[in-house]
Amino acid sequence: MEDKDFVTLAVHNEFARRIDDENHRQNRRIESLEGTVRQISELTTSVKELAVNMGNMVKEQEKQGKRLETLEGRDGEMWRKVVGYIATAVVGIIVGFIFTKIGI
Repeated sequence: MEDKDFVTLAVHNEFARRIDDENHRQNRRIESLEGTVRQISELTTSVKELAVNMGNMVKEQEKQGKRLETLEGRDGEMWRKVVGYIATAVVGIIVGFIFTKIGI
């Protein structure tokens, strides 16, 4: 074989060094990407947990809203009863006064 078919040791060593440098650079990039993927995964999990918690909060707020409406309705109902009793008493007093004046 001729000498031109072979590379010198210096050329080979330079080629090997550049390959090693490139492998090192790519390994750093892969590690960085793995870290980013890990962070995205953690963020996705956090968002899922947040969505579940928000759903639970909405359900709880709906329950509290219904209870509040019941309580407010109870007070309104009681007030309507009181007003009704007062109106009945006033009408009764007026009717009694009229009957007294008529002599019945």
